[in-house]
Amino acid sequence: MDSNTSASGYDIVLLDIEGTTTPISFVHEALFPYVARSVGEFLETKWQDPEVQTHVQAIAQQANQDVKDGIASAVAIDLATDTADEIRRKVLANVDWQMKADRKIGALKGLQGYMWRFGFESGTLKGEMYPDAVKAIERWAAAGKRVFIYSSGSVEAQKLIFGYSDHGDLLRYISGHYDTKVGAKTDAASYKKIAEDIGAKPARILFASDNILEIQAADAAGLQTVVSIRPGNAPIDVDCKFQKTTDFMTIAL
Repeated sequence: MDSNTSASGYDIVLLDIEGTTTPISFVHEALFPYVARSVGEFLETKWQDPEVQTHVQAIAQQANQDVKDGIASAVAIDLATDTADEIRRKVLANVDWQMKADRKIGALKGLQGYMWRFGFESGTLKGEMYPDAVKAIERWAAAGKRVFIYSSGSVEAQKLIFGYSDHGDLLRYISGHYDTKVGAKTDAASYKKIAEDIGAKPARILFASDNILEIQAADAAGLQTVVSIRPGNAPIDVDCKFQKTTDFMTIAL
């Protein structure tokens, strides 16, 4: 953390993942490409899996809503009359454009999380962590501070990244997970909900993220904040009023 900044009087640590504990490149160069190159085979080989069908139904529901909303790239899916091959083709088409648009919606994230589970469990994927973030998480836990994750990625995906990380299973240090089901990360109300769910006063929570809009929302909710400065992250204005750090081990306990 910059020498003129500090955090104090916090009991809870709330962490973003992408650009904070984990390089942005891991998401865009490992996780997303894994789905893009494997989704066709997954749908073909695991079509009868009830969980696959649940995700297909969610993709179809979203696609049909997108068509109604006039989104040009969306492809309608009729689960009642389309053949299995037609449904698979249309699901692939919808997944393809949504991923290229980096769309953050539940139906897509649910399917991605399902696929990532197989990738992590097989050892094909390992969650890439910043070493200082791992040390800081261990230090916070040892000091009796509870650590929670709040990411736009699904809770399942979060658990995979931390459970199958390149530093081993880190889930033993994590007290809980939140995704956008609790609300948008740029909405102050989301952080108030998390504080209430945890049972902590907002002022006793330290939130770390690389996204200045998320930092502003958390600050508006009364949380302490720190901006994560990492290679590849969006640049932060030099006049940024918030605490900043390039190394989580410099954050005061």
